[in-house]
Amino acid sequence: MSEATSIPRQEATFGTRRTPMSGSRRANFWAVVLAGGEGVRLRPLVRSALGDERPKQYVPIFGGRTLLGQTLDRVGIGFPVDRTIVVTMERHAEYVAEELTGALHPHIFAQPADRGTAAAILAPTCEIARRDPEATVAVFPSDHYIPDDEAFMAHVAEVGTWIDAHPARIVLLGAQPSGPEIEYGWIEPGDNLGDVTTGPIRAVRRFWEKPSLALAERCLRAGHLWNTSVVIGKADALLKTGRRGTPEIIDALAEATPPAGIGNHLPVLQPAYARMPKANFSRSVLEACPDSLAVARLPRLVWTDLGSPRRVIEVMESLGIHPPWADRLTASA
Repeated sequence: MSEATSIPRQEATFGTRRTPMSGSRRANFWAVVLAGGEGVRLRPLVRSALGDERPKQYVPIFGGRTLLGQTLDRVGIGFPVDRTIVVTMERHAEYVAEELTGALHPHIFAQPADRGTAAAILAPTCEIARRDPEATVAVFPSDHYIPDDEAFMAHVAEVGTWIDAHPARIVLLGAQPSGPEIEYGWIEPGDNLGDVTTGPIRAVRRFWEKPSLALAERCLRAGHLWNTSVVIGKADALLKTGRRGTPEIIDALAEATPPAGIGNHLPVLQPAYARMPKANFSRSVLEACPDSLAVARLPRLVWTDLGSPRRVIEVMESLGIHPPWADRLTASA
């Protein structure tokens, strides 16, 4: 877990969101929440804890809110529901319906097939760009543990404002590493490009997605940063960089011109998804195009990616939570 200060999480109920920050009230700031993964690595925990097989983002691992619900609570500090898109899979429709109840809820972008995180990010970005060519897009995974939501979203808002003056850059949020993690991406910061109140925004010299242990140890010694997978950039910059890394995906999406509205276009999306390859956004786009990137280090707050049972157990231990199934899970991990 990357941490400096631990602040207890404030539970919130989706649908009664806190007022968006002034820095994000502009009409062209959009949030894309990734919720289409199958959560295979966390499936043993979900099975042990709940006797269920659903993907982790639809599971209330901490408290009464699912990971997706907690992410939407957090994102709701900076973005209204009409500029928030939840990217999911058509086969997750039942879980999404359980999660997003009530009259007010985000746009749902239901993908007809799994084509990896590149399509999951670039496809909704294409639709945002058609509606709002000047849009800035912030991408949020739905499996993060961040107790201090307010500080995190204030940082996102500042980076979004910085991008207005640097529209060609895609900014990654980087975390201070605590060890040679091989399941994260690593970022080598370069020259200083500017500043926000929490510190500099720097160019990216190199990006490595899930490196070897030896390389991760070298990155740690060199002072490089973990990639949190939170990405902020102009829609145009994301699509141009996406074309450099995954031209087949951009070409397929360019031929799929949906009617007005966002997400509910399976007849249009199905042939596009059938033509495109499966690609990981970090490996195919970020690793291939470091010259388009910048990195802003997170302020002093707790952050961890809940991508594995080990990390979930670490967070629970930090919170003093020890459910009866934890021993069984730890023994089998």
